[in-house]
Amino acid sequence: MNSTLREFFKIGICCILPLAFFINCSEPENIDIHLSLSEFEDQLLTHEGNNTSTSELDGKYLGIYFSSYYCPPCRDFTPKLVEFREKHADEFEVVFVSSDFEEDDQFNYIKEANMKFLTLPIDSNVSFHLSEKLGVDGIPSVAIVSPTGKVLTLKGTDHISDNSENALSDWKSLSQK
Repeated sequence: MNSTLREFFKIGICCILPLAFFINCSEPENIDIHLSLSEFEDQLLTHEGNNTSTSELDGKYLGIYFSSYYCPPCRDFTPKLVEFREKHADEFEVVFVSSDFEEDDQFNYIKEANMKFLTLPIDSNVSFHLSEKLGVDGIPSVAIVSPTGKVLTLKGTDHISDNSENALSDWKSLSQK
């Protein structure tokens, strides 16, 4: 892909797609989506790029984080997610799904932002599948999944930004419904 086209896509990911996401924020969610850890197809990586198993996700609430180094709103939100995850690491884990174009950008972002999250390889079939299944139409976006695989909300970004003190307890309540 030539550099001009690549810059166009970066602008689209960072500026246009988030607008579509935020336009729909006030609509109530009616989610009937379930995820299985087997959907990660043994492609999970540590924040250092090493293969790992889904056993690290067993029994935890999961945030599937769609983000990109080139997205200013993402770079503003990421420290909040890092702090939230560190505070709740015994009950909550994050899988980072990068929208970056290069693996070096993905891992530089992980390092700079101190994301100790699990991640997926760039352009993996799993990344595309998750994005499509969850209907991600903008970044940053965090889908919250219960330990049983029920998708609780597609607005985890809002929950963590606006009410991080109660977010986990709110998700626990949602998982009981």
